[in-house]
Amino acid sequence: MKRYAVILIAAMSTGLSGQIARADEVIDGYSAYMGQDDLCNSSGARLTEAWQIIRQDRANFHKFGLRQRGDEDDSYFASEANRAKAEAMLQNGEISPAAARRIVRGDVTIHVMIYGKGTVGRSLKVIVE
Repeated sequence: MKRYAVILIAAMSTGLSGQIARADEVIDGYSAYMGQDDLCNSSGARLTEAWQIIRQDRANFHKFGLRQRGDEDDSYFASEANRAKAEAMLQNGEISPAAARRIVRGDVTIHVMIYGKGTVGRSLKVIVE
């Protein structure tokens, strides 16, 4: 059910760049709550970029088993190597400046579509609820 919701959001969302639409397909997706646990890294330092918080959320979920209400599973970011690609994937993808600011403040739910070919992720599209 979750996969269908993410794909539906991807299909219905406006502003999808032609490059993403033509070159890649949705290979995975998830929704997650960006809470206080996601706003600091494992050493306790406050994160200041949306991609850092998204990456920390996925590390919390997959590596540390720290799950918050609204967090969904994904297979792509289960890999530490794939989590390390989050910054570049977001730079290649889409997030509005307002959405990025809301993620940095925390207490928001996000919907993430992972675009690529096969199992290779290339970009992210992030929508804040």
